[in-house]
Amino acid sequence: MAFVLSLLMALVLVSYSSGRSLGCDLSQNHVLVGRKNLRLLGQMKRLSPRFCLQDRKDFAFPQEMVEGSQLQEPQAISVLHEMLQQTFNLFHTERSSAAWDTTLLEQLRTGLHQQLDDLDTCLGLVMGEKDSSLGRMGPTLAVKRYFQGIHVYLKEKEYSDCAWEIVRVEIMRSFSSSTSLQERLRIMDGDLNSP
Repeated sequence: MAFVLSLLMALVLVSYSSGRSLGCDLSQNHVLVGRKNLRLLGQMKRLSPRFCLQDRKDFAFPQEMVEGSQLQEPQAISVLHEMLQQTFNLFHTERSSAAWDTTLLEQLRTGLHQQLDDLDTCLGLVMGEKDSSLGRMGPTLAVKRYFQGIHVYLKEKEYSDCAWEIVRVEIMRSFSSSTSLQERLRIMDGDLNSP
C-alpha cells in the first residue's frame, strides 16, 4: 500500500513539474508523456514482487548525486537525459521484448523516445559545446554506472521474469527521483508560479 501511495505522489509531482522548468520551452505534452510512461511501467507488472523476494537487489541508485543541492542546471538536465536514454536502451533490447507485453512495451519506448527528443533540444540550449564533458563525469557518470549494474544483474539472473520485475520496480523508483529533480529545476529557474 505504501508503494502505491508513493507512486501516486510521483504522479502528482510529475503533473506539477512545468514544461518550461528546464530553461527551454518543453511542451506540456512532455509532462503528459512522462506521466503516461510511469503509468505504463505500472501496467507492465506481470508478477507480484513478493514472488520475487529472493531476487531483490540494492542497485545503489545515486540519489544523493542526482538530487544533491550542488547540481547545476546543465548537469541536472544531463542527468535527466541520461536516465531517459539508459531506460530507453534497457527496454529496447531483444531480451526485454521477450519479457513484456509487446503493446505496452512499444508504447513505453515511443514515450521515452518523445521525451528524449524534447530533452535533446533542451540539452543543446543549456549545455553548448564547452559543457559537452558533463556526460562523462560526476552525477551523469554515476547514473551510467547505476544502469550498468542493472544490465549486469539481468545478465547474472539470465533475464528471468523475476529479474525483469525487480528492474521494472527499480526503474519506477528512479523515475520518482527524476520528478524530484525536475521540481528542483523548476525552483532553480524561479518558475514558482507554474502549474
